[in-house]
Amino acid sequence: MTARPAFQPARLALAILAAGAVALPALAQTTTPVKPATKAAVKAAAPKKPEMIIPEAYPEQVKAAEMVYYGKYDCEFNQTVEIEQSPKYSAYVTVRHGKGEWLMKPVLSSTGAIRLEDVRGETLMVQIASKSMLLNTVTSHRIVDDCISPKQREQIEAAKAAKAASNPS
Repeated sequence: MTARPAFQPARLALAILAAGAVALPALAQTTTPVKPATKAAVKAAAPKKPEMIIPEAYPEQVKAAEMVYYGKYDCEFNQTVEIEQSPKYSAYVTVRHGKGEWLMKPVLSSTGAIRLEDVRGETLMVQIASKSMLLNTVTSHRIVDDCISPKQREQIEAAKAAKAASNPS
């Protein structure tokens, strides 16, 4: 009887590595490179956000919506903000600035200012008698300031005229 050679794990490991070294370059040549997904494919694959459920307006909100200054606002640095009644939701407004567009709920504050609160909680537009500003509530910075609607401009001019009439020089 002849003696069997002893099992040698190190030699087996070397044989497996050598076989892999020969097979990997051949495998790499036969596979096609993976292309990165296009933006359209990524958008199509991304799950759609469910549409928000917008609650019906309550009486205080309807009153606040009637007090909103609608129209195109002239703002600092030649920027504009546009506010219009939402065509889809009663007593809500649509605010546009640059590429941004927000659905907002009008709220009358105790000071008389109108707050337009973004239904997604990202932005806030504050309207006072003399000006308005658009704020990002997430990052706590002003998006645009010194915005004046045509109605606010009328009120400012009327206040100046009244002051001039009461203080004749």
